[in-house]
Amino acid sequence: MSDIIHRPRRLRRNENLRALVRETRLAAEDFILPLFACPGENVRREVSSMPGVYNLSVDEIVREATNAYESGIRGVILFGLPEKKDETATGAYADKGIVQQAVRAIKRAVPDIVVIADTCLCEYTSHGHCGIVRKDEVLNDESVELLARTALSQAEAGADIVAPSAMMDGQVSAIREALDGGGFENIAIMSYAVKYASAFYGPFREAAGSTPAFGDRRAYQMDAANAREALREAELDYSEGADILMVKPATAYLDILKQVHDRFDLPLAAYHVSGEYAMIKAAAQMGWIDERRVMLETLTSIKRAGADIIITYYAQEAVRALRT
Repeated sequence: MSDIIHRPRRLRRNENLRALVRETRLAAEDFILPLFACPGENVRREVSSMPGVYNLSVDEIVREATNAYESGIRGVILFGLPEKKDETATGAYADKGIVQQAVRAIKRAVPDIVVIADTCLCEYTSHGHCGIVRKDEVLNDESVELLARTALSQAEAGADIVAPSAMMDGQVSAIREALDGGGFENIAIMSYAVKYASAFYGPFREAAGSTPAFGDRRAYQMDAANAREALREAELDYSEGADILMVKPATAYLDILKQVHDRFDLPLAAYHVSGEYAMIKAAAQMGWIDERRVMLETLTSIKRAGADIIITYYAQEAVRALRT
């Protein structure tokens, strides 16, 4: 064995050596924390399928955003649970909609935090779909008009970034036109460019109250088997003026994340979604895994695959872990 020249183990002997040559590093600035805004005051209602995640009234969401910012997290993404739902998702674009209220309150309390508003209709429609429905079909162009209206209302409330997630064709260009026409040409669009019709969204639908009343979303979200189509979707949103592209979910689609990263020169986000989070939580509660290590290993894999931004319910726990 004396003729061995290369011994990779030389640089693995202790933590300081491992840290010195580590190729991928997580930081607080990588993370975006999702928050769910709901009506009321002093409301902090835990989501049963997502331990540690809550529906929060506006006063509580301000507290959560403030704590996140003080911990080093630079941004939050907001989802809304309106008091009332209807077929045209009125609460999504109402001036006093729940997300619009939360945006204003957060920006008053923490002006420098980046506030991202999820731009979709599913949380606000009585049927739970991401657009206007007629004869059990989700209509694309009519839905796009309301998505553009929603994005404009979110920008008017003070959102720094709008994030269209409905997977309607042409939604990015329509939103860009609406924002520019309204004097918000500096508001960025983070497009859910590659969003799969995934079974990993189940806990989110409990948190957001957005389970479809009929059917599913496979007619407009992507088929899990398709990779080349993901690049076409990303190319369309790139050409329509998206400022940031996103792949969702993250860990089951690391191959897609890598391909989008290598193909496009825009910042890339990945959404570590509710089901991915819940599985780690559940296994940890059973004592089957080391939650801290699995969490950090999972988030590192997402960054290693090419994500510049990681949206994760683990954001605050990850920051704490990185500091210990």
